[in-house]
Amino acid sequence: MSKQSVPTVSRGFLWTALGAAGVLAAVIVFNGLQARAKDGAQLKALAEKQSAVSVTVISPSSSTDSSALSLPGRMEAYAKAPLYSRISGYLKTWKADIGTPVKAGQLLAEIDTPDLDQQILQAKAELASTQANAALSENTAKRWKSLESAQFVSGQAVEEKMGDYNVKLAVVNASQANVNRLQALKNFSRIVAPFDGVVTARNTDIGQLINVGGAPGSELFVVSDVKRLRLYVNLPQNQIAFVKKGSLAKFTVPEQPGQVYTATVQSTSQAINSNSGSMLVQLSAENKRGELLPGGYASVSFNIPAQADRLSVPPSALVYTKGIVQVAIVNAENRVEMKPVVIARDYGNRLELLSGLQATDKVIENPPDGVTQGDLVQVRTAQASH
Repeated sequence: MSKQSVPTVSRGFLWTALGAAGVLAAVIVFNGLQARAKDGAQLKALAEKQSAVSVTVISPSSSTDSSALSLPGRMEAYAKAPLYSRISGYLKTWKADIGTPVKAGQLLAEIDTPDLDQQILQAKAELASTQANAALSENTAKRWKSLESAQFVSGQAVEEKMGDYNVKLAVVNASQANVNRLQALKNFSRIVAPFDGVVTARNTDIGQLINVGGAPGSELFVVSDVKRLRLYVNLPQNQIAFVKKGSLAKFTVPEQPGQVYTATVQSTSQAINSNSGSMLVQLSAENKRGELLPGGYASVSFNIPAQADRLSVPPSALVYTKGIVQVAIVNAENRVEMKPVVIARDYGNRLELLSGLQATDKVIENPPDGVTQGDLVQVRTAQASH
């Protein structure tokens, strides 16, 4: 049997075959990895879509309705006069207790002033003495004047007598002024009401030692005009432009439930308190029936016109993160965007925003806990906010 010859394979062919096989294997591996990556991305997207939170979005609303701004206020008497003593003595009697209506000039109390009475007697005696000396000096000057015409005395001597008379006359005037001063002080022994009003404080009693006073807390009586009251309110700086002189406000007090009163803005302090960031506003209110009590608390309501260029959202739409107020919106890719906002006014059921949102934004009405920038969400039905 003859021996068959084995064909020889060149080395170049082997390397070419191996290279082709390697390329084929690389292509297969690359395609496999690409397919796996694609499947992984699809699985990730599917998982993300399935785990996306379902949310309801609303559109920010703009309102043209006016609103009421409610602020706490404090009532004070339109006129309030603390009455102090101008003289020392002992309280002899008082005529009006707290809550007593009084008229201007009505006697409230009398002070017994024995020391002052003796000073007046002494001053009157000194006045009588100086008047007698002046009268004697006047008669002497007249006699010397007549002697001068007869040339018995010199003109210089007459001038000296006239000068002595003028000096004694000045002493009389000074003594008279002292008597008048003491008598004027004596008039202060009668404590009278400075105007029509009500006695709102009495800090003295019969027999009490009275000293000349002026320090807070040492007043004998306080008389207040309660027929009209002043109402003081601290107005936030961002609301100052809406409250003008002559504006009307309504207010209520705890002791008169259901009763609404009207007040008129009289003036403003025209300055911002650096501690509170507010401006003091003074209003006046009639109190002819005496229902309102000075010093009492009041809830004051101002009618504030709405700002048509401002948007509003419900309070549930706010997200507080590290002291920053934000609103979560949904973009075109159904992903969350966090927008910082500035609140202008709080109406209770809605918040008026000064800035931060646009009318076309889709606001998440009630953002779920832990919602962050870029989260994928599923949008349910959109509805307008009211």
